Amino acid sequence: MKIYDNFPSLLQAFFTDRLMRQRSASPHTLASYRDTFRLLLTYAEQRLKKPPSALRLEDLDAPLVGGFLHHLAKERGNTPRSSNLRLAAIRSFFRYASFHAPDRSALIQQVLAIPSKRFDRTQIAFLTRPEIEAVLSAPDMNTWSGRRDHALLLVAVQTGLRVSELIGLRRDDVRLGTGAHVRCQGKGRKERCTPLTRQAARVLRAWLQEQQASDSVPVFPNARGGLLSRDGVHYILSKHVALARKTCPSLKAKRVSPHVLRHSTAMALRAAGVDLSVIALWLGHESIDTVQIYLDADLELKEKIVEKTALRKGRRGRFRPKDRLLTFLKGL
Repeated sequence: MKIYDNFPSLLQAFFTDRLMRQRSASPHTLASYRDTFRLLLTYAEQRLKKPPSALRLEDLDAPLVGGFLHHLAKERGNTPRSSNLRLAAIRSFFRYASFHAPDRSALIQQVLAIPSKRFDRTQIAFLTRPEIEAVLSAPDMNTWSGRRDHALLLVAVQTGLRVSELIGLRRDDVRLGTGAHVRCQGKGRKERCTPLTRQAARVLRAWLQEQQASDSVPVFPNARGGLLSRDGVHYILSKHVALARKTCPSLKAKRVSPHVLRHSTAMALRAAGVDLSVIALWLGHESIDTVQIYLDADLELKEKIVEKTALRKGRRGRFRPKDRLLTFLKGL
């Protein structure tokens, strides 16, 4: 039996051969694709009254996939951005299937032709310097958790690391000598080093000296000494933002997430005149197009442009050349 005659075998080969062996996809990507197909197969089972193991490739035609995307939006409340991520995973599978099922090309092309949903692109949210200082001042430095939270938030807003990169930091990923920096593995298994300011290096040094442990221990452990979870980081940030709102009223109008801290890092770099290509490298982006959003949000840059293009003040009138004799003498 050919592999494409057995849909379950084709899907398993997509994960083991294409994603794991050929692309060496990250655990995050595998989990995202896995969840997409779990939702899709559950939807197909409900609509077709067939168990997933009995499905054939032609069962997953464009109308069914389109109905699945509609189901995500209406029944599960997914945003267009989330639905597009699900569609990207489905497209990836069908592109893989096209090499193994050339006689199903019409079916496959119909699925690949399903358009992504368009959505409004709002400007990014970020914190100003006074807002950042208010959040960093919120943790209670007299407690173990307060000192951990202060170090965590300071490193987050200074380096712009993603949540997964922050919680994955180990003690041996931190270098505090000359050229202090942290080393992490980001999206696409790409390793990068991010420099630390003197303030961040000083705080991290004091924090690491406080908890004597092996190099494999997390830099920011939970109360039991294990890895912090994503939800744990969200809880830590929301707790201290709530406290900071008492002294910094502008925070009341902002919804602050760990990704907002990452945006704040980029905007601080942009305000310092750092080139977009360097910001992309700093944040671990593959393309400079990804950081275009920071240029769009740079209000100060736009104000400078307005100043340069604004009409000059002065009385209007016809041009009158200077006295010819004075012009002659000046030219000697």
